[in-house]
Amino acid sequence: MPIPPFVTALRRRVGHDLLWLPGVTAVVVRGADAGPEVLLVRRADNGSWTPVTGIVDPGEDPHVTAVREVLEEASVVAEVERLVWVAAGDVVTHPNGDRAQYLDHTFRCAWVSGEPVPGDDECTDAGWFAPHALPQMPERHRVRVEWALADEPGVRLGSGDVAARR
Repeated sequence: MPIPPFVTALRRRVGHDLLWLPGVTAVVVRGADAGPEVLLVRRADNGSWTPVTGIVDPGEDPHVTAVREVLEEASVVAEVERLVWVAAGDVVTHPNGDRAQYLDHTFRCAWVSGEPVPGDDECTDAGWFAPHALPQMPERHRVRVEWALADEPGVRLGSGDVAARR
């Protein structure tokens, strides 16, 4: 997986120590005659199907990151509809030994144009899936998709079973 230049610069100073990084998950939805479809990508690093994810660049608003990452990873143009979830993830140890923890901002996005194809080396496949026929994926991503598809007006806060709302 490509490492953003600012993370590479930080790693030169802190080595594999834990970094706290802002991230996004973009759940892109398009309407279809047979019902809604969700955009998923197959990650190159572990083969998992997930919504599009990415790291927020310094000074970049998270919703802008979501749109940018969808275009970069899946060659699809999307627009953010709303923020649906904000939560701290678990500590992740990457294959190279780098440790990170991400503050994830999950956005529901609407498809604008484009057919999904891998746009960079972060994914090996991309496609549309009906919500009732999602491929196997990590539970944390499945829950984000479910929450983005729910017609809930609030923002889910935290990763607990009971969602706090504003």
